Amino acid sequence: MRRVLLTGFTPFGGEAVNPSWQAVRLVAQNAPEDYEVAVSELPCDFESSLPELRTAIERHRPELVVCAGQAGGRAAVTPERIAVNLQDARIPDNAGRQPVDVPVVPDGPVGYFSTLPVKACAAAIAAEGLPAEVSHTAGTFVCNHVFYGLMHLLATELPDVRGGFVHVPFSPEQAGQRHPSLPVEECARALDVLVRTALTTQTDLPVPAGTLH
Repeated sequence: MRRVLLTGFTPFGGEAVNPSWQAVRLVAQNAPEDYEVAVSELPCDFESSLPELRTAIERHRPELVVCAGQAGGRAAVTPERIAVNLQDARIPDNAGRQPVDVPVVPDGPVGYFSTLPVKACAAAIAAEGLPAEVSHTAGTFVCNHVFYGLMHLLATELPDVRGGFVHVPFSPEQAGQRHPSLPVEECARALDVLVRTALTTQTDLPVPAGTLH
């Protein structure tokens, strides 16, 4: 069985739930037949999130790591393409920290590309009737912090492990009438499709997925 680690986050910003963790946990509860999945809930905390991620990777020794986060306001599941070496927090994290213009890894590269086939993943999710598109920014909060930290770890210590990050929209209970949303069950379906695509696709689709602004 191919081993996969999925992570989600604790709630933050005054929310009672985080659909990234709800969806990740649901994937594990559904017990996929063709891959083994381990899950970990990461704190929305600049200081402790990456040590928690490293611990989970060391414990489970996956061949694929997919970290998920909440992107309130987005209407689609969005595999992220680029992690940047920047922390610039508009709000404090759950520990009250609010770094501004600080690198994730001092002297690290400016950025890393995901090693997931992000275009193929988005296309496969959309083919299942679920909203999906490639994103070129994971922001500059804890999600990007974890994405960059993951890719730096894989690049410098675990080159045989593939990994990346995906954002999911608000759940309906969070969004109300104010924001787009997607049921957690559909987010979990999308994550399962993303994992299966990543496990079976080495070369990404040569199709446009860029933006004009």
